[in-house]
Amino acid sequence: MDLNEWFSNNAWWFVILAIWSIIWKGFALWKAAHKEDKPWFIALLILNTAGLLEIFYLFVFSRRMYKTLPEKTEKEEKTDKKEK
Repeated sequence: MDLNEWFSNNAWWFVILAIWSIIWKGFALWKAAHKEDKPWFIALLILNTAGLLEIFYLFVFSRRMYKTLPEKTEKEEKTDKKEK
């Protein structure tokens, strides 16, 4: 069996992998954009890791950074609301 025949017989694996990767990449890119996390957005956009980097970002890195952000005081929240 040559390589072309193997790929044609197992093409459905690549379709499943592509769908899996696109779904995770979409969620991770949306979250990085929503959090205005430009370095992660660029890394997630450029690197194709079959969803692995995206999953790590969603469940590990984005939550760590979110927890370390300082809480806004009531005064800051009121100022933000007035500016909108």
